[in-house]
Amino acid sequence: MNHLPEPAHVVRLPDGTHVYADQMPATLQGPQVVHQHIHQAAPDRTVQRLALGSGIGAGAVAAGVYFGPLLIAALTAIAANFAFLAFLALILGWGVHTVVKSIGGSHGEAAVKNVGKAAKLARRRR
Repeated sequence: MNHLPEPAHVVRLPDGTHVYADQMPATLQGPQVVHQHIHQAAPDRTVQRLALGSGIGAGAVAAGVYFGPLLIAALTAIAANFAFLAFLALILGWGVHTVVKSIGGSHGEAAVKNVGKAAKLARRRR
C-alpha cells in the first residue's frame, strides 16, 4: 500500500481546538496522541441485559442470543404448518360436501341439510 498518501496528522492544541500538524507553529509541534473511540453494539441487547442482571453467566447469554431467534423461527414454521393444514381441511370438506350433494340424490340432499342443521344447533349452544 505504498501508493497511498501519508495520512494527515491532527493534534489538539492546549486551547482545545484541533489543527493539522503541518499547520501548527513550530513552538507547539510535538508528539500528541489523539484517542478515538468507536463503539459498536448489538441492535438488541434485551436478552443479554436480562441474563446478566439475574446473575447468570456468559453461556446463558450466548444461548439466549442463539436460541431466541431459533425459537421464533420454529414457532413461525409450526404456525405456517397449522395454517396450511386448516386450509387443506377446508378444501377437502368443501369437496366432500359438493360430491355428496351432487351424487347422493335425495338422500345426499337430506344428509347435507341434516349436517347444516346440526352445525347451526351447535353454534347456538355455544
